Amino acid sequence: MARSSDILLTALAPAIWGSTYIVTTELLPPGYPLTVAMLRALPAGLLLLLLVRTLPSGIWWVRSLLLGALNFSFFWAMLFVSAYRLPGGVAATVGAVQPLIVVALSRLLLGSPIRVFSIVAGVAGLIGVALLVLTPKAALDPIGIAAGLAGAVSMAFGTVLSRKWQPPVSPLTFTAWQLTAGGMLLLPVALLLEPTLPSLTPANFIGFVWLGLIGGALTYIVWFRGLARIESSAVSALGFLSPMVAVILGWALLGQDLGPLQIAGIAVVLVSTWLSQRAQRGVALSSVAVSMR
Repeated sequence: MARSSDILLTALAPAIWGSTYIVTTELLPPGYPLTVAMLRALPAGLLLLLLVRTLPSGIWWVRSLLLGALNFSFFWAMLFVSAYRLPGGVAATVGAVQPLIVVALSRLLLGSPIRVFSIVAGVAGLIGVALLVLTPKAALDPIGIAAGLAGAVSMAFGTVLSRKWQPPVSPLTFTAWQLTAGGMLLLPVALLLEPTLPSLTPANFIGFVWLGLIGGALTYIVWFRGLARIESSAVSALGFLSPMVAVILGWALLGQDLGPLQIAGIAVVLVSTWLSQRAQRGVALSSVAVSMR
């Protein structure tokens, strides 16, 4: 059974990811989505590799490349395409379908049962995110929506497969492998499709360090640790905390609106997150009861 401390620690990852939007818009040079994604993954991955001094072996070379592509390369590329073609609210709402996709994939790949609480939590979280970020003037771009859905599916597969393929190494090493693989896959794409970055300002440097070391390396160590201890559908539902934190930071630091609908969205997101953890707890208690018979 997952302990409350495991859930709270894992929840730190999506909470910190909620700072990505404000760091990107306020501290980084605009117009370099692929380069930013590559610089978020590759330096952090290489630094972690220097620390752990352990390379994959056997099948883990292939798995690390695949997971690096799903969790980082393809996911971040689609995330930026969606963000650039859609208003932030629409992009966040499209991405919020991920926990529901994880529930279905967990059934197919892990044999996990589909539980009512998990479905209710996923739908409630989707509604909560919509209340948080959607506006009446939100535009719907088909390519942006397709990219957002593709990114959600990619991260969902990465989440479930990270749970299924538990490596014989620590979460630190597992994160190093995936970040490095994801960054290496993004490197040629960024070099081919985007111009060279301008000279970095101190603010740019701080932004890259935050996204790479804190928003990349540290959070994914915590995230993959959580996936090793908590059911993937429960971990994925914690992702609803990311847009919630983004809205709160926008209100606190940029003076953005936080009206009744946004406050209602925060409440719904928190309830949906609680429901997802309750669903896992109920299954764990049932398993314990059966084992004691």
